[in-house]
Amino acid sequence: MKRNIVIAAVTAAALVGGGTATALAVSGDGDGSGTARQAADVRVSGDDARDDDAASTDDDSARAASAKVTAADAIASALRQSPGTAVSAELDDQDGDDRGPAAWEVDVLAADNTWHSVRIDPADGKVLGSHSEREDDTAQVRAALKGSSVTASEAAKAAAGKGTVTSVDLDEDGTSGTSQSWDVETQSSGKAEQEWNVGLNSGKVTADRADDDAGSNADSDDRDDD
Repeated sequence: MKRNIVIAAVTAAALVGGGTATALAVSGDGDGSGTARQAADVRVSGDDARDDDAASTDDDSARAASAKVTAADAIASALRQSPGTAVSAELDDQDGDDRGPAAWEVDVLAADNTWHSVRIDPADGKVLGSHSEREDDTAQVRAALKGSSVTASEAAKAAAGKGTVTSVDLDEDGTSGTSQSWDVETQSSGKAEQEWNVGLNSGKVTADRADDDAGSNADSDDRDDD
C-alpha cells in the first residue's frame, strides 16, 4: 500500500513540475530511500525539460538575430527569381538540419498555377536554389487572396515592430479564429516565438487568438494541477 501511495505522490509532483517521473520499486520497510530516489528523478526530469525549452528559445533567437535579410527582402528576392504571388516565407534550417545554416524559403504561386519554392541566403539575399511543383490547394489559395490588398511582404513589414519576423504564411482557412489573414511569427531576444494575425485588407496586427487560447488553457491546467 505504501508503494502505491509513494508512486501516486511522485506522479502528481511530476505533473505540477512539468516533468516526468521514473517509478522505482519501494520496499515496504518504510526507510524512505525509494521516496528520495523518486523525488530526485522528478526534479531532474523537470529541470531537463526547462533546459530544453530554454535552449530551443536561445537557438531560435540566435537564428533570427543572425539573419541580415528581412522576410520582406527575402520575398522581394524570390519574386525577382520567380515572378508571381508570394504565399509564404520562413526562416528555416536547410534540409531540416539544426546544425545547418539557416535560409529563407519562399513559396511563390506563378500565373500559370505553378508553385516555386525559392531558397534565399539570409546574409546577402542571393538565391541559393529553387524548384517547381504542382499543388492541390491552388484554387483555395487563389480564392483566399481574391480581393486582398495586403501582400505577404507588407504583412511582414507590419509585424516587424513586434520582433524579428521569422515566418509569414497565408491562413486561407481562417483557422486562427479570425477571418482570413496572414499568420506571422516573430522572435525577440530571450523570448519564446510569438504568433500574430495581419488582416488581408486592413493590415491590422493582432495577437493570434488560437495561440492565446492555448496559453490560457495551459495556465488553467496548471492551476487545476495545483
